[in-house]
Amino acid sequence: MLIAQLSFPCSASAAAMSNAGDLPGPMIDGIPVEFILFAVVLFFIAFVHVNTMATALTGAAVISIYKIAFSRFAQGPGFDGLLSHFTHEWVMLANLLALLLGFALLAKHFEKSEVPAVLPNYMPDDWKGGLVLLLAVFVISSFLDNIAAAMIGGAVAHTVFRGKVHIGYLASIVAASNAGGAGSVVGDTTTTMMWIAGVAPVEVFHAYVAAGLALFITAIPASFQQHAYSPITKDAPKGVEIDWKRVAIVAFILTLAIATNVTMNVKFNAWAGVFPFLGLAVWVAIVLTAPLRRPDWEELPGALRGSIFLLSLVWCASMMPVEKLPAASWGSALSIGFVSAVFDNIPLTALALKQGGFDWGFLAYAVGFGGSMIWFGSSAGVALSNMYPEAKSARNWLRHGWHVVLAYVVGFAAMLFLIGWHPGSRLRGAMHLPVEATSVSPALPGNRVLLKSAVDDVRQAQ
Repeated sequence: MLIAQLSFPCSASAAAMSNAGDLPGPMIDGIPVEFILFAVVLFFIAFVHVNTMATALTGAAVISIYKIAFSRFAQGPGFDGLLSHFTHEWVMLANLLALLLGFALLAKHFEKSEVPAVLPNYMPDDWKGGLVLLLAVFVISSFLDNIAAAMIGGAVAHTVFRGKVHIGYLASIVAASNAGGAGSVVGDTTTTMMWIAGVAPVEVFHAYVAAGLALFITAIPASFQQHAYSPITKDAPKGVEIDWKRVAIVAFILTLAIATNVTMNVKFNAWAGVFPFLGLAVWVAIVLTAPLRRPDWEELPGALRGSIFLLSLVWCASMMPVEKLPAASWGSALSIGFVSAVFDNIPLTALALKQGGFDWGFLAYAVGFGGSMIWFGSSAGVALSNMYPEAKSARNWLRHGWHVVLAYVVGFAAMLFLIGWHPGSRLRGAMHLPVEATSVSPALPGNRVLLKSAVDDVRQAQ
């Protein structure tokens, strides 16, 4: 899901800059320098064999210094602007860090429960076994955070494929986890935002037309890739017994996370951006269940390195001066999906809700599935790459996961042909949302953050 998933986070609007008496920062050929700096960072991460974490941290520092010295943050210029910006973003950063670390321990609990080890007894022995696993990830992600769905899928794959998982199959696991929530208002951060803002659940449900087709387009070739690389274990090892206490721990962590997510974003959505409740809930569950089975704390250093990398990119993205989207059309929605492969999709969704005129099912599919096309394009991809470091290559991801890009385009085209572009609910007053509503934090998967001012404005207008 948000997992997200990195896209253009909004900073201040042009109107806000004008009202404050400030002009946008320096540009080169009409392109803000911030974008050029971020593009350089992403280029080195994607195509140059350097330390990705060091590159991301260096980029975050350079862009922050540049914003202080030569440009401005959404909340103001200079060090005061930096402090205000961090205050605005810290909940998202803390939630994302807690989820990435917490779900790393959850995935290890699940792997040690021996459930993955006995699954071969219930899965097809050939390439269809890989297909069944991807379908399961899709279903799980329709109601659960995409990080958890992807990591559970990765844990199962590690066991049934004897630790040898093809990069193309890893890309398909991420795609399945991001596709699962595209048509459900409780399955993805972006669709929940739409629901809160007044979009009816039925208006995003047809995203499953594209997401379902895209799943099979990527899952079938990925399953063949995996079968040729390392076939599924045909039978579970003899004498393996399921550790039901670990299964119960996994269920408890997920249940508490889901309950917190629903409670905070349906009943108390005004508080969702005030404190990292979701991340706290996951860690409370981990601590409470620790006496039953010791968590694999040894997993945390590796997970922390991957988390720092993602947080650095999210911080960089949060400083990009995006002011508006192109006019709403199926073409712009298609483009947004490609943008979501690199930048956080939450601010894109907030801008689309503000702008109006979109077919919400198309938008949900684009921002939900788009981040699967590059390994760092969604939080699910980053989390899974922590489990499989060999996946941290954009070149190899695109080379072996070519079917994900094909699936995105074909799925979108099929939905356009079968259903057609039909702009959804006109959110009255949406074009008059306050400036703060366009400065939404890059929310993490499962953390349905939408600024209260934006929600209240839409509801009052209705």
